[in-house]
Amino acid sequence: MRHSLAFLSLGATLLLVGCASLAPTRSPEDTERAATPPVDRDTTVALILADTIQTLQRLAKASPAEQAEIVAAGRAAYERAPLGSAQLGYALELATPGHDARDPERARQLLRELAAQPERLAPAERALGLLELAQLERELGLKAENDRLQAADERDSRERLSAASRRLQAEMDENAKLRRQVEEAQAKLDAIAKIERNITERKSTNEVKTP
Repeated sequence: MRHSLAFLSLGATLLLVGCASLAPTRSPEDTERAATPPVDRDTTVALILADTIQTLQRLAKASPAEQAEIVAAGRAAYERAPLGSAQLGYALELATPGHDARDPERARQLLRELAAQPERLAPAERALGLLELAQLERELGLKAENDRLQAADERDSRERLSAASRRLQAEMDENAKLRRQVEEAQAKLDAIAKIERNITERKSTNEVKTP
């Protein structure tokens, strides 16, 4: 978790430094003339990203109740202004490990939407979103492969169990058939023995009656 947040923080910092290095250099005269300089886009983006990183750090360390509040606030901001900085922030919150509302698949979906409309974000925001999207693609790809292997193993186990059950049932049926055959043979033997006893008894009776 800490590694992921550190990665995001470092990425955001490097991106902002890069943007700042591309900004035009002002002369001392320009600085003096600008008594109340307007806040430029890079400064606004820097403030937004700094606030986003701080929110993610709070999310990772907060109690479950505070985590739920942070994610709910992020979702509300995204629903008010989708496809922009709020969506990026909400996606990063959903991608952050360590809280019950984590939803990497939803986070990936939101980041893919932003990647499909890059004009909605500043360059630094786009780059940060793409970095996180790449991480999620790897994570979910590994999870999908693991699920596939588990499903295949379970399927093989079910097939082996089914085959064993079929063999056991066939053996039970064969044993039942053999028992019926033995019982039938025993019944025939008993009938033959009875007939032989009757014949023997009649012969004995006739011999006794003969003078």
